[in-house]
Amino acid sequence: MLEFFYPRGGWYRAAQYVRHRLRRLPDSPNRIARGIWAGVFVSFTPFYGLHFLTAFLVGKVMRGNILAALLGTFFGNPITFPIIAALSLRLGHGMLGTRPVFGRGPNPDDSHGLMKAFSGAMSDLWHNFLSIFTPETAHWGKLAGFMDDVFLPYLVGGLIPGVIAATICYYVSVPILTAYQQRRKGQLKAKLQEIAAKRKKQESEVAGE
Repeated sequence: MLEFFYPRGGWYRAAQYVRHRLRRLPDSPNRIARGIWAGVFVSFTPFYGLHFLTAFLVGKVMRGNILAALLGTFFGNPITFPIIAALSLRLGHGMLGTRPVFGRGPNPDDSHGLMKAFSGAMSDLWHNFLSIFTPETAHWGKLAGFMDDVFLPYLVGGLIPGVIAATICYYVSVPILTAYQQRRKGQLKAKLQEIAAKRKKQESEVAGE
């Protein structure tokens, strides 16, 4: 659990690893960048626990690199999620003309209401699941409130910043990936020429003997 919030080696090292893996993917820069777009965009959706699956589907639709799409979801992490959630919820409620659940208390920025909405929705889901096997009656009140106060505003509000962030990452990634792949090709070509020159030299020495 601790490593989820703070990976071994720190978030900088984790980010470096993701960047390294993205640059070395065996695909065209455009396809890799489309995959990155899909992963970053999905990070702004409220489908927690399903970001990998959602990124896979969006990446397939966009004909992007699937591994790049999965790696792109790391744009959303315990450090950025609070910022993404707050921005998406505020913007979503503004677009829908509703009032955020965390703005109903004495402190407009208090997250107590938001956490209460999440816990209430999970409570209803668990209770309704158990009601399938017991005489209990299913309850939908808290879950319905969660959909209205959190999920729908988050989904709507995350679209604009998600598209903006994903598009920025796309246009930044393409030239970087292109330059990196061209440099690697140049290094590989130089290495092959060096090997060929050494082999030719050895053959000449053998022939001279």
